[in-house]
Amino acid sequence: MTLIVSPLEQLKGQMYRAPPARIVSLLAPGQTPPKLPPVPRLALAFHDIDAPRRGLTPPDRVMVEALLEFAADWREPGPMLIHCWMGISRSPAAALILACALRPERSEMDAAEALRAASPTATPNPLMIALADDLLGRQGRLVAAAAAIGRGADASTGGAFRLAVRG
Repeated sequence: MTLIVSPLEQLKGQMYRAPPARIVSLLAPGQTPPKLPPVPRLALAFHDIDAPRRGLTPPDRVMVEALLEFAADWREPGPMLIHCWMGISRSPAAALILACALRPERSEMDAAEALRAASPTATPNPLMIALADDLLGRQGRLVAAAAAIGRGADASTGGAFRLAVRG
């Protein structure tokens, strides 16, 4: 199983290269979702922030639970495509979360290092990571692994990348 992570501007090219079996869209509230093929899709709307702020919608426990439930049903042989606006924070966070959730025996550090190897710009959203750490019972290890790989290289937009999950 493979995750494809993409910024919005590279979405169509990624879908052409490898038609996805499932799609996760992580958009800002009020952002119009792109027209995509008729495959199972999860769309979550929240701001890319690391802590609650007045007037903004942070990722929350219900959203991360929805992501985990959507991925738990992934049986199709094709890849899961995860996209957000820039491909730097929200979608890499979702990929790291799913890399751990779909392979519970995998160490958090191994998953984080694989993420960094796949994307030098990835800077996983720390609030998403903290919520998932709690939901997955990782006892702070997922948070520590994301912190250990640190902030990704500065970029205005991340590049699309693939992350093997299993098999």
